[in-house]
Amino acid sequence: MATYFYQKLFYILLLAGFTMNSCKGQVNTSTTRESVKIPKTGPEIIGTPPPPNPEHNPYNDSNLVSQYIRAIFEDSKGNYWFGPAGQSVARYDGETLEYFSKAAFFQGNNKIEGENGHSVHAIAEDKLGNIWFGTNLGVIKYDGESFRSYEENQGLNNIRIGRKSILSDKSGELWVGTHAGVFRYLPSADSLGGQSFSQFRLLPPIHVTDIMEDKQGNIWFASQNQGVFRYDGKAVENLKTKESLGDNYAGGLAEDKEGNIWFTMRDGICRYDGESFRSYTTEDGLGGSEIWGILIEKSGIIWITARGSTTRFDPSLPHSNPKAFTVFTVADGLNCCVQSMHQDRSGNMWWGTGQGLYRFDGKGFYQVKQDGPW
Repeated sequence: MATYFYQKLFYILLLAGFTMNSCKGQVNTSTTRESVKIPKTGPEIIGTPPPPNPEHNPYNDSNLVSQYIRAIFEDSKGNYWFGPAGQSVARYDGETLEYFSKAAFFQGNNKIEGENGHSVHAIAEDKLGNIWFGTNLGVIKYDGESFRSYEENQGLNNIRIGRKSILSDKSGELWVGTHAGVFRYLPSADSLGGQSFSQFRLLPPIHVTDIMEDKQGNIWFASQNQGVFRYDGKAVENLKTKESLGDNYAGGLAEDKEGNIWFTMRDGICRYDGESFRSYTTEDGLGGSEIWGILIEKSGIIWITARGSTTRFDPSLPHSNPKAFTVFTVADGLNCCVQSMHQDRSGNMWWGTGQGLYRFDGKGFYQVKQDGPW
């Protein structure tokens, strides 16, 4: 009897242990599955991305944000706006990447049907939070809900807006540079249904390539063939070849921490300290002579884009120092055809190229596609 009792007790304990282990295993497995989060591969895509151009995109990569990105801007809400060539605009808000249709973007513009090369060349935000876009079909305003086009009927005698040629200055005035002069926005007239833009008569009908406001509140206008103009609120001064600005051509504009104004020229860049000019070319260390753009980081580092290369210039170093100029080419990961540059509020650098969107991690470039890495 005792033997039978102990045998029965052994089997009961064995069965109880098996059951407890089985339940414990099921609970652990269930908990593990519930705690696993599948990482997002990228933002939600809204709208239709521009198709790649096989002629310029041999890899036919449909995952590019856009093949050509000619303008980049971060608004006050932290949204990033991109101006794809031949499309309208795209907006990235951290969760979604939205491509606005041409019909929605060029609202009311009857030239869109016959125009295949439309592109956004400039983006700015005014004090009311409206986002303004300069295109080769006029100016477009986004009020947070819809877009509105401004053309000749609204006072723009020329509707081809120059690169980086929209500025909302510290006083709230909106400036627009075209291929035939500078215009100012008239909000009161716009609200009454009148002509919304008037030409700035203190300037000749110049082909504007950039507009910038300096720390002192002066407005600078770069032109394609008449040098640089500075407006101090009362009068306009023209800086031309007589002050050593080569060929009277000025593309990009930038101001450094010391208040020096930098221009791009035909074969290099030029620094103006308020009294004299100092030019830099390939002999000084620039990576190319066909200069396309210039941007000065908050740190003081200067980026210069040219055909086939991008140069990082540290003006705090002696020019004879080999580290003063660092030249990046396609071999370093950045596409040769840089269309735009932008530094966001966090200090991140962005590049729009002929092969999509790029970022810089402090040492090299990496490509940002629709699915990231953002």
